[in-house]
Order: sequence, then structure tokens, then C-alpha cells
Amino acid sequence: MGEESDVAQIAAFFDIDNTIMRGASIYHLARGLFSRKILGASDLANYAFTQGKFLMSGSENMSDMARITENALAFAKGRTVDEMNDLCAEIYDELMADKMWPGTVQLAHTHRAAGHEVWLVSAGPIELANIIASRLGLTGAIATVSEIVHGEYTGHLKSAPMHGPEKAIAVRQLASDRGIDLDHSFAYSDSSNDIPLLSCVGNPIAINPDSSLKTYALDHEWPVHDFRRQHLVKRYGVPAGAVGIALAGAAIGIAIAALVKDRDNN
Repeated sequence: MGEESDVAQIAAFFDIDNTIMRGASIYHLARGLFSRKILGASDLANYAFTQGKFLMSGSENMSDMARITENALAFAKGRTVDEMNDLCAEIYDELMADKMWPGTVQLAHTHRAAGHEVWLVSAGPIELANIIASRLGLTGAIATVSEIVHGEYTGHLKSAPMHGPEKAIAVRQLASDRGIDLDHSFAYSDSSNDIPLLSCVGNPIAINPDSSLKTYALDHEWPVHDFRRQHLVKRYGVPAGAVGIALAGAAIGIAIAALVKDRDNN
């Protein structure tokens, strides 16, 4: 048993929307599709509404979630896998690359430097999540998978959207497949929807939390970090006294290193 524990892999799991990226990735994707005349104005408005609903609601009916997500990804119907991957890559570079939270990206890279696997876990399409993971130099992604027949998208989902409890189920399966020690692993999210994901690891951390998650995290003595204030410092020139917040990512990185060292010593 002790020998198995020594070789077990540690991983860090990051939600995307408002955790590692400002805003909802699927909305930024929709903006890119709109600019390419693949989506119309009404489609973009629906994406904006969907984004607001997902961000503001603490819980959704999963059948409702499946319907909304399937509608949101219907634009892929009839397109090839290569076409979808190319679109996601172009739109990421155009509209999303500058939307990353530097503090959260630094955390992800600190985990990679420590030898941990780093996975993105998202309700968005797997094609987009994979592009983001690749661009950031991370291990990979777990996300919503669309049905593909003969190399083309059918416009339907292959399984339930990667949301809420589905994230925890997928992470546990990944951990089983790859020998990941969840008790010593980390998870990061902004949303109370991801409490199941956060609860399945030994080191849950709230990043830019919504009010429900912040309350839950404080009640359960989970660390809470808010990088949104850094953005205000950069954008609006908040007084220099707030600059100390910019060191938050480094401080968390030191804490991660300390936890890993403590784990290795035990």
C-alpha cells in the first residue's frame, strides 16, 4: 500500500469559465462564430442569455442543461472534426488568449512544474477545451462531447453535458484510469455548481467564487482566492497599496509546494 502511494500521480483540475478565463468560453466562441457569419444575431443573444443563466444559477435541471447545451452546439451539425478544431483554434487566438486570469494560469503552471497533471474540466465543447489546454501547456481536458458520425457532427450530444455532478464522475473515472491520487489532488472553480468536483479532491480551492461557493468554502474552511481585483488594478489603476494582491498566485504556489513536500515526507 505504501509503495503504491509513493508512485500515485497528483493532479490539479481547473474549471474554465471565470476560473481560468474571464467570462464564458462558449460565449466567446459564439462571438467568433458570429463574426464569421456562422451564427446570427439571435443566436448570439441566446448564447449571452445562456451564459448569464449558467453564471447566476446555483443549480440547473440536468435535462434542461442537456437541451440548452445541445442547442448551443447545434451550429456544428454537418461540420467535420478538422473544421471544428480549426474554428476553435482561430477563435481562441483571436478572442480568448487575452482573457486568461494570470493568477490562475500561474497556479496551473506551478502544478505542472511540480510534476502534477493539470486538467481543464468544462461544460463547453471538448474541442475548445482541448485547444485551451494545449495553448496553456496543460495535460488535457474533460468537457462536453458531441456525437460524431462518419467524421461529421450530428448536432446532438454524445452524453450528458460536463456540468455539476458530471464533472465529479468524469474526474473520478479519469483518476481510476490514470492512477491519480484524488486525496492529494487539487481542484479549482468559481461556481457552486462545481461543489461536487471540488469535494472529490483533498485540496479544493475557490477561485473568483460566486456568493454561494464563497459561503460554502468559508464554512468548510476551503481556501478562497479572488483574482478579479488584480484585473481592476490593471484596468483602472487602483492605488498601489493593492499591488500585493498580484503576489497571490506566487503565495498559493508556495503553499502547493509545501503541501507536496509534506506529502512526500509522509
